[in-house]
Amino acid sequence: MTQPLEQSQQVWLTADAYNKLKSELAELSGPVRAELSRRIGEARDEGDLRENGGYQAAKEEQGKVEARIRQLESMLEHAKVGAAPDDGLVEPGMKITVSFAGDDETMTFLLGSREMLAVDRSVDIDVYSPQSPLGGAIMGKRSGDDATYKAPNGNQLTVHIVDAVPFR
Repeated sequence: MTQPLEQSQQVWLTADAYNKLKSELAELSGPVRAELSRRIGEARDEGDLRENGGYQAAKEEQGKVEARIRQLESMLEHAKVGAAPDDGLVEPGMKITVSFAGDDETMTFLLGSREMLAVDRSVDIDVYSPQSPLGGAIMGKRSGDDATYKAPNGNQLTVHIVDAVPFR
């Protein structure tokens, strides 16, 4: 039996983004993994592995590919396909607008992961993780609420949640 998913682990993805990430996973798990295995085998056959640059480069690339495969598998496992609910609740998949205490300017960002932009990488929006200090402070709050968090520099910051709408 799988554990219930924490809200901060959920990833809202459009159907297009989900399909694109599934395709990337299939490519990495199949042809890319096989090609790396072939290259590592050929480099291993060349002799002394300690001084074999091709072997070292292929092993390093293999490590990066395997890490990406694990990331994609986890993301797809935790994906919710569709639009996040439009109820003003701050959760992953929402476009959040906040203002900082004492400042009239607002900041808008996507709460989630960069993969939510998989279909259209040209979208110019900052992305904050729900596990970041700001993301963690506003999770579960609603439009109109305030939240205080400790910034990485140690300062306490207060934000006012101006708006929380599904990212489209």
